[in-house]
Amino acid sequence: MRDAPLMLCAGEALTDIIDQGEERWVSRVGGSVWNVARALAVLGEPTAFAGAISRDRFGDALWQASEAVGLDTRLLQRVERSPLLAIVEKCEPPRYFFIGDDSADLHFDPAAFPAGWADGLRWAHFGGISLAREPLASTLVALAQRLKEQGVTISYDPNYRNLMEEGYEPTLRRMAALADVIKVSDDDLRGLFPRVELDVALERVRAFNPAGYCLFTRGGQGASLFHGAQRADARAPKVAVVDTVGAGDASVAGLLHSLARHPGRPLQSHLHAALAAGSAACLQAGATPPQPAAMHQLFEQLEGEGT
Repeated sequence: MRDAPLMLCAGEALTDIIDQGEERWVSRVGGSVWNVARALAVLGEPTAFAGAISRDRFGDALWQASEAVGLDTRLLQRVERSPLLAIVEKCEPPRYFFIGDDSADLHFDPAAFPAGWADGLRWAHFGGISLAREPLASTLVALAQRLKEQGVTISYDPNYRNLMEEGYEPTLRRMAALADVIKVSDDDLRGLFPRVELDVALERVRAFNPAGYCLFTRGGQGASLFHGAQRADARAPKVAVVDTVGAGDASVAGLLHSLARHPGRPLQSHLHAALAAGSAACLQAGATPPQPAAMHQLFEQLEGEGT
């Protein structure tokens, strides 16, 4: 395949249906893995999104938003199935449920990819609810395994949702063991390891692949980045927050962008890149990719502070 992408994000793209009160609802494009893909594309990485979406107006919106940021759509499949919807009844704290028992995302088929699609691939990101929905989950885990065997660097963000309350542990273990880069938040750990202290839960995740990178975010309290025996800590830069939707996904993109473009950076700088991207995403409403100029400014601010 000509001009094969360097980065791949494989998983779910969905539509959030958000309660505005008084029986008014608004739809917004989204999906954790798709958000990471869009952020990487905006930051200048040749990125493809791999997944399946519907052929209706919801699928049209996802396709158009993908094209708008320059995502490679050759691995984005459209099928005659209903859309995957996330019904957001409340935002703070979040309360939601998903509609999509036989939706388009579940019919994703990597066997239909064009020849040579992975020839230039160097990084691949997985996570979100796509890894908690069969048969899609098994398809994606198998894809991650194949890419790992081909020398592709694997990134994984479980991005905990209530679909993962039962039966998710084997997937967590396998994906964390495969992943060279793992991102988890404090909320993820509380959901994945209920009644377990955060420090203990984090060590359990890191134990799956002790030599890999592990980004642990704590919202406005900052984050830590581990790599083997190394550790870096930093506070998030202070910004005028519009909302925090998509900030975690942006931080993943910021870290992958830094690791790919600047492999020789110290660990602290890679952490600053992740925090800068996540904070830049908070300057805009919704799961909007961070703007490169804002990310760069926040990164330079953190580097100058030496935190």
